[in-house]
Amino acid sequence: MNKVIAVYITILIAGCVVKENRDKDLEMINDVMAGQARSWNKGDLEGYMHGYWMSDSLVFTGTKSISHGWQAALDRYVRGYPDKAAMGQLEFDECETNFISSKAAYSTGGWMLFRESDTLSGRFTLVWKKVNGAWFIVADHSS
Repeated sequence: MNKVIAVYITILIAGCVVKENRDKDLEMINDVMAGQARSWNKGDLEGYMHGYWMSDSLVFTGTKSISHGWQAALDRYVRGYPDKAAMGQLEFDECETNFISSKAAYSTGGWMLFRESDTLSGRFTLVWKKVNGAWFIVADHSS
């Protein structure tokens, strides 16, 4: 009976550690997204891009096309949002993050872009990868 209790306690402790790690990882992901919104709202596209994996393997799917690579994504943003007025104010809502493993997750939610001339909005799915202890977006489908 003592072995059963020891196994049960071990499972409980392991479950608590996993939950604690997930809570920390979720906080890290939320911090990345909050930092992206802050950078965007200051007109800092390169700061916004710090949330993305700086790799040729980054995949960005938009309404009209797919691009590969960090630099291609930045170039696309620069063309689409040439100044702070075009960028407006970015907000995320209804964000949910689910973990696939200890090093992979995905987030879904909505985005809104408030500009003087109009308001844009859409949905997103982000695929996250934990690299060297930090979380980065490795695939973004926004429309």
